[in-house]
Amino acid sequence: MQPRDFSQRHSFPGLEGGPFEVLVTGAERFERLPDPAFAGLVLVAAGLLGWLCGWDRALIGLFSLGDWGLLAALPRRRISFGPPKAATLALLLLRLPMALLPFPASAAMQTLGSALVVYGFWIEPQRLQVTHQTLRSARLAGGPVLRLVHFGDLHIEQATDRDRRLVEVILSLRPDVIVYSGDFLSYSTVRDPQARAAAHQIFAALTAPLGVFAVSGSPPVDLEDVVTQILEGTTVRWLRDERTRLRDGPAPIELIGLRCSHRPFVDAAALGALADCPPSVFTILLYHSPDLAPHAALCGCDLQLSGHTHGGQVRLPFFGALYPSSLYGKRFESGRRELGGMTLYVTRGLGLEGKGAPRVRFLSPPEITLWEIGGPEMEPPAPPRRKARSE
Repeated sequence: MQPRDFSQRHSFPGLEGGPFEVLVTGAERFERLPDPAFAGLVLVAAGLLGWLCGWDRALIGLFSLGDWGLLAALPRRRISFGPPKAATLALLLLRLPMALLPFPASAAMQTLGSALVVYGFWIEPQRLQVTHQTLRSARLAGGPVLRLVHFGDLHIEQATDRDRRLVEVILSLRPDVIVYSGDFLSYSTVRDPQARAAAHQIFAALTAPLGVFAVSGSPPVDLEDVVTQILEGTTVRWLRDERTRLRDGPAPIELIGLRCSHRPFVDAAALGALADCPPSVFTILLYHSPDLAPHAALCGCDLQLSGHTHGGQVRLPFFGALYPSSLYGKRFESGRRELGGMTLYVTRGLGLEGKGAPRVRFLSPPEITLWEIGGPEMEPPAPPRRKARSE
């Protein structure tokens, strides 16, 4: 796959001024509405629909107020911390087609909609899953298997029970090395000291025999001075356009960590300066966005570990991500891809988009990835374990 030329493009996913960033920033304005005015707005919309289409359709107003109550309760239960009003209005728009159905089908569909709200906002964002991946390479013949844990996109807003479970699950996997692909804090909390302290607590608890490594994510989210404070006093090594040797011996492994500008034509130059290595060395690239993958494959990297897309965060059956947040569209939205001789893996990440974005996951549960990397003589991988790890 040849890299595409994005040098003439004016907006990029993950940067300020992009369409998604403008949308979620503008959505925050709805939070300025006083609660009585917002409730009145919902009921007026429902009443107008009832007047036009029949008063049984006005039930949509009660269901929408129920959505508002469910979303407003999330911070009190310390599950997520997003503004509820913009998300309530978005759900109201999704409910409109169901309201046009004849009664009682409309009421049944509205009830199903409420069940999906509970699942997408309350349940799935907490369903921490471990994905097992195996990679064999002739460059690693004769060497021991490397157990590597990759995670990304924490987007911390406040400390939650999920964070405690995250550390427990990662350490229970007994990795040789741990890598993190960026986006420490939420877009809403880049200067929040409580969010910074919660992120610090996570990384201070991580340890692995060959080290813990991190790269920064989107520039508006991972500010240099904030990441410095988060990682201060931890054993995490923050890679900023650096190459490091993870393992020597007959099957050496090196790790490249790059800063992400979300402009592949810029970051490819930094990668090119680091990626010239002997063919006997297995090379892993840790980079926040998957959009550098075509360049990394040409540079001879063996494995690229990225995130940023959240797997779309909201996915539809048989279609996938509604918004993949990649310059290459749905090609790099999530999971494993093979680009020539290189493997790319895009984690679904752990957190949620900030600002006015709904704090929802649907068919894209949070993910930790355990890699077993070794030579051709590796034992066949065990059958994949699909059950969520939430202990």
